[in-house]
Amino acid sequence: MGPMPDALPDAVLDAGFFTSWIVEAARLVRAEKDRLTRLDTAIGDGDHGTNLDRGLSAAAAALAERRPAVPGAVLALAGSTLIRKVGGASGPLYGTALREAGRTLGESPEVSPAELARALRAAVDGVRSLGSAAEGDKTMVDALAPAAGALARAVQEGLDLPAALEAAASAAGAGARATVPLEARKGRASYLGPRSAGHEDPGAASSALLLRALHTVATR
Repeated sequence: MGPMPDALPDAVLDAGFFTSWIVEAARLVRAEKDRLTRLDTAIGDGDHGTNLDRGLSAAAAALAERRPAVPGAVLALAGSTLIRKVGGASGPLYGTALREAGRTLGESPEVSPAELARALRAAVDGVRSLGSAAEGDKTMVDALAPAAGALARAVQEGLDLPAALEAAASAAGAGARATVPLEARKGRASYLGPRSAGHEDPGAASSALLLRALHTVATR
């Protein structure tokens, strides 16, 4: 298998693209807020949907006000806003993911799909480092890590951006669903021990929504 191509046809990933992603993620999380809250009520504090809705709405508002000029700055601002606005563990985890992705993208005014794949991998690494979580621990990593792997493979194979992000979103959704039978080994859900099995992890579910939002923006 050869190296990742630097770009794929018709893919323009600029600040507007990443801003649209955060706005679409906010819309989708708001639409799914009650489902996320139900999932979190079963094995957590019952506030994941409400908190993430508030944080992403604040991030979208901050982006509209400040209008960062480059993709890295968009993700850095969104991540910082989530850390400030979202309580519990999800704010720092999502905030770190976005800030690490933004740091990887740097100051480039446009990024390639290969660079996006590297940024998603950096986001996963940031979450793993902060939460000390691995795949199989029943956390957001169970959705994010498969998505990062699927995106990297799709870009290497030369798929166009919508198809590559469809693969990533599908992998995230499958990863989230695969948390249902798992016993949680990290976070508040781990306090339940075997009783945490039988429920989808809310962080993995919301991570899958963010990947779905990314695919949606790429198909417009």
